[in-house]
Amino acid sequence: MAETPDPDDLLSLEEQLAAYQREFQDLDPQVEQVVSALSRLTRRMNVAYGRQSATLGISNAEWEVLKALVLSGAPYQLGPGDLAKRLGLTPAAMTHRIDRLVSEGLVTRERDENNRVRVIVELTAEGREKWLEAMRRASIFEEDLLQDLSSEERGALGEMLTRVLRRVEEAQPDAEGRLSDLE
Repeated sequence: MAETPDPDDLLSLEEQLAAYQREFQDLDPQVEQVVSALSRLTRRMNVAYGRQSATLGISNAEWEVLKALVLSGAPYQLGPGDLAKRLGLTPAAMTHRIDRLVSEGLVTRERDENNRVRVIVELTAEGREKWLEAMRRASIFEEDLLQDLSSEERGALGEMLTRVLRRVEEAQPDAEGRLSDLE
């Protein structure tokens, strides 16, 4: 079944902005250009990352679990509840991801020897290598993406986007992780 195209993708960014201004005259075109460009860029980057991870035999969602374990630091272990919270998932959704990663040999799931009620999910050497390969590929893609920007422009863009991100995080402190309706 073909994927339904996003309505924004049917028009160029310029056409979308012109339509918005026609229908909503109070719109600040500079603000809308930034927000719309960021939205489109995010969608396209997610598609590109998804294609890259698919060539490694994992989904973006599974890569996110591997990333959460790596970011937790050695020995790369977290409980399923901690993983679910970090990724903004329900326990059931987290269990499904862990099951798949265990079957692929990318993580292990064992009872904590000190607390038999607690389960520990641990990144395997193969899982860490898969994560590293995904990072290598993403790094090449990201360098190519920003090739037209100078080092100074990259720094300035990074600082500006970080300021915008902080504003959103302050205004929406409960919006961490993924939103279930976007999964």
